[in-house]
Amino acid sequence: MPNSRKKLIFMNVIDCHTHTEFSVDSDADIISCLRSAYEKNLRAYAITDHCECNWWFPREHYPDTELSEDFDFGDCFEKSVSAVTKLKEQYGEKLNILCGVEMGQPLHAPEIAEKIVTDKRLDMIIASVHQIRDEKDFYFINYRTMGADEIDSLLEKYFTEIYEVCKWGKFDVLGHLGYPVRYISASGISVNIDKFDDIIFESFRELAQNGKGIEINSSGIRQGVGHCFPSEKYVKMFRDLGGEIVSVGSDAHTPNDIGGDVEIAIKSAYGAGFENLCFFRDRKPVFLGIN
Repeated sequence: MPNSRKKLIFMNVIDCHTHTEFSVDSDADIISCLRSAYEKNLRAYAITDHCECNWWFPREHYPDTELSEDFDFGDCFEKSVSAVTKLKEQYGEKLNILCGVEMGQPLHAPEIAEKIVTDKRLDMIIASVHQIRDEKDFYFINYRTMGADEIDSLLEKYFTEIYEVCKWGKFDVLGHLGYPVRYISASGISVNIDKFDDIIFESFRELAQNGKGIEINSSGIRQGVGHCFPSEKYVKMFRDLGGEIVSVGSDAHTPNDIGGDVEIAIKSAYGAGFENLCFFRDRKPVFLGIN
């Protein structure tokens, strides 16, 4: 790739998937996050704190479950969105701040998902699947005690739920396709998702036909997986199906990781044939040229 194109890619860095102190797995001070995004000269910076739809209420609402250690995401959501809305008013002229959410498991609690997607304060919504029905978050599963067939069964259920979410479609971009691979790989187990290409193809076709997008999540680079989620193979699949919307995000949970390795995600988009990145303002796509 010519050096001039490399330089242009680095000039248009955005980060549309980040977390702050309002996510249960982060203690990142939100002002420190803003400062980091500003210092890194991001063209767009979205705060997308976690909101797991299936654990919206306090712990006592789910008395018999052993499937989660975290609850009351409705409170997390309100605190995050309220804080980011105020910060947009204070610092919007200096930094292109976007109010977003990472909405987990929307179809496990569709009435909660509907509450989220109709919130007018949101600029963008990432839809994610962090856990499948009747299982813990993939982060907490002990893969070392499982056989290859059991892992394949988990992955099949994951990609089936992804397809269901894509058909539902009330979001802007699909988050980090291949999320379980992070933790299966971290357990020292090699995993190949090629066998699920058919259902991934159908999921992407749903997204492309309905004007939805995918994100290229660069967390796999710093976590040692060696590629973004999804890998460039699947970004190209989405493009070949007519997909037009692609965003990039670091999945940062600390100020230092904001913008981390997103240039690799941008190169993946470029290599797959995309000419523009996309972020969202008032739930409407805004395109930014890569080259």
